[in-house]
Amino acid sequence: MSLLAATAFSASAQVTVEVTQPQDQFLPGEALPVTVRIMNLSGQTLHFGGDSDWLTFSLESREGAVVPQFGSIPVFDPFDLPSSRTASKRIDLGPCFPVIQVGRYHIIANVKIKELGHEIASQPKGLDIIDGVGLWQQDVGVPPAPGQTNAIPEVRRYILQQANYVKGRARLYLRVTDLTGARPPRVALIGPLLSFSRPEQRIDQDSNLHVLYQDGPHSFSYSKFDPDAVLLARQTHDYVGTRPRLRLDPDGNVFVFGGVRRIASTDVPPPPAPALDTDTSKPTTDTETQKPAVGPDAPKPDPATSKPSNP
Repeated sequence: MSLLAATAFSASAQVTVEVTQPQDQFLPGEALPVTVRIMNLSGQTLHFGGDSDWLTFSLESREGAVVPQFGSIPVFDPFDLPSSRTASKRIDLGPCFPVIQVGRYHIIANVKIKELGHEIASQPKGLDIIDGVGLWQQDVGVPPAPGQTNAIPEVRRYILQQANYVKGRARLYLRVTDLTGARPPRVALIGPLLSFSRPEQRIDQDSNLHVLYQDGPHSFSYSKFDPDAVLLARQTHDYVGTRPRLRLDPDGNVFVFGGVRRIASTDVPPPPAPALDTDTSKPTTDTETQKPAVGPDAPKPDPATSKPSNP
């Protein structure tokens, strides 16, 4: 037993595994991005990746209840980690461990090292699942798929929530639930908003949700989501002359009325690339290309190659 303990201690001293997160609090069903940091001090190059079980995770509540894993951990391409070097791998644990119960949890990452014949576990990393502040909700029917008839319509519930846990700034979230409970809830970050902003929402003829809210002193963010919480569009509109607002036309289409749209790098779909100047209507003549340089900055002739002028 003492030999096994000594071997485990030696391996953990040679290789360390750490889990970090961009934030410590999340909404139920929200993405759980984590970074696994591996430091190699073994004196040899170690090989990782390729196998489905080289990196595993466990998630437990503070009371010790194990959160079941529903999805598989993505397999990273094989990579080598030389001694005295560090590697970081980023992964979203949300699809693998859908946590919907409010409470305190701990994440542990386990890394298998073939060369050392051992598995290294990280220190537990704590996180809190908290409730956001509900701002609005609405039930909608999901349009049937093309060719589908006589089917019981699916119903989704759109919920807008606000959370203030990231550096004290308010963030707007969309939560979509299935009223039957057959599907786990889906949570999407819409974006940061001003604390006094009151989001405006509309639902179009295809049951897509349109949201417009103020994210700056004179700017508004517009987003469009489908009933599965998939982002379809994102735009930025500025308060110029009039305040941007959502309008519904007679055909059931939603659009932004007022203000001025500003093209931004965060647009969805992305803004078109600027067109290249391919104007060749004015060809360059030989006279223009061979025009000698004049002035004080003109190159001086080389005495070794220049010919004397005729008398």
